[in-house]
This record gives sequence, C-alpha cells and structure tokens, in this order.
Amino acid sequence: MKFSICNEIFQGWKIDEVFSHCARLGYDAVEIAPFTLAKCVTDIPAAERTRIRDSAARAGIAISGIHWVLAQAEGRHITSPEAGTRARTARYFCDLVDFCADLGGGIIVVGSPKQRSLLPGVTPEQGWAWATEVFRAAVRLAGERGVTICLEPLPAEDTNFINTAAEAIRFTRGLHSPNFKVILDVRAMSAEAIPIPQIIRESRGDFAYVHANDANLKGPGFGDVDFRPIVAALREVGYDGTVSVEVFKFEEGPEAIASRSLEYLRRVFG
Repeated sequence: MKFSICNEIFQGWKIDEVFSHCARLGYDAVEIAPFTLAKCVTDIPAAERTRIRDSAARAGIAISGIHWVLAQAEGRHITSPEAGTRARTARYFCDLVDFCADLGGGIIVVGSPKQRSLLPGVTPEQGWAWATEVFRAAVRLAGERGVTICLEPLPAEDTNFINTAAEAIRFTRGLHSPNFKVILDVRAMSAEAIPIPQIIRESRGDFAYVHANDANLKGPGFGDVDFRPIVAALREVGYDGTVSVEVFKFEEGPEAIASRSLEYLRRVFG
C-alpha cells in the first residue's frame, strides 16, 4: 500500500518544502490542492508545472493527484441550471485533467460540495443529467492522458447531490469508462447507515483511491474510527492503490498531523 498526504495541511509552506518534509517522514506521495498554488490551474504555466513535477522527483516523492479542484475557481458549478456555467465547468475539468497529468499525477478527486449541490428549483434528475454531460469530455480526455477522475460521495451535511458510495458508483458507471471511478473517504463513509467494511466490499472494482481520516475531521488515529476492519476489507477486495491522509482540522499542526497519521497507518496496515 502506498501512503500519501494532502498538501493543504501545510498552510503557508512552499510546495517544495512539503515534498521534502513528507519524503523525510516516509510518505510515498503528496496530493495537491490546486488552490494552494493558484486560484485556477489555467493560471499555472507549463514551466511551473514542470518545475513542480521535477521538485517532487528530486525530493524522492510522487504526486498522487489533485483534490479540492473547484475550490476558489469561481464561476464553476457541476449542476448549474445555466448552460453557460456548465459548459465553463466542463472545460475546466478538461483543464484539470491536463494539469494533473502534467504534474505526473494519476488521480483527480472530485468532492467540491458547494459546486455540485442542487440549487433551488433543480430536480435530482436534472442535476444527474447535467452533471453527466459536464464530466463527459473530461472523462474521455482522462483516458487519453492516463488520469482517473474519482467522484467522492459526501454526507448530506455537505451536499444534497450524491451522498453514498452506491449513488456515486451508479453515477460513474453511467459514462462506461475505466477512467471514471469513485473515491472512498473514511469520514464520509462514517456518515452512511451501513458499516464501512461493507461499503468497501460492495464497492469492489468501482473505487480507485482512498482518503484516510476520522469522523471527527482529524487524521487517522486521531479519533474513534478503528482502521483495522477497514484495512481487512481493503485487502479482501484486492485494493493495492494509494491511501491518502486528508484532514479538515489542523490544530495539532502539520508536523504532528503528518507524522502521527503515517505512524498509525503503518501500524494498522502492518
């Protein structure tokens, strides 16, 4: 199993410093939130993309992918009733595929709850159809560039569109592409009615990435979620990809979050 960590934990750090620090701790990869580099990936030129990719290589660490992809990218919304907004969002997802591939990353995590929630007057059926069209071109491009787009089911407290792994799987299967999958997030799965190991087993073959965190929004091992049954289920379904640390509460500080999360994951994965 490969272990990654999301770079927004390291608030105020240069991306090169994040690479070096995480490599020293023993992480295999870093997952990048584009808003920590620029408001839009289109503002990051080819030369800077190459520099970031080379910086990670020099540090001896991979870039697993990108997430929080619509944060601060204003004017984008996946289920907007406005055709122009949806078209702009569809083009931006293609830009994100190119950005991720240029960095050498393989995964794009699509959470972005505010930019996908159904607006007043939009029915679930309309949102489903519109979102499908928004993703279509990017999924096709992802296949060409060796990137997998992973849709993230999120709790109802975050969004009113696609709240369970089963819903996310039904949605991604609609585009019939091996480059459109689901990400399983421990915090999000904790909000579902069925046990996490069952969700993992029922998602066999449909998920391509895992976020490790706790229901309390902190890192793995910082709360009450026992990862041992989760690890057993991941092994049962044959998952051998990346497990990436993503947290939402940073009060312990980046050094402690990063080191203690990795120590816990190494312990439970054996």
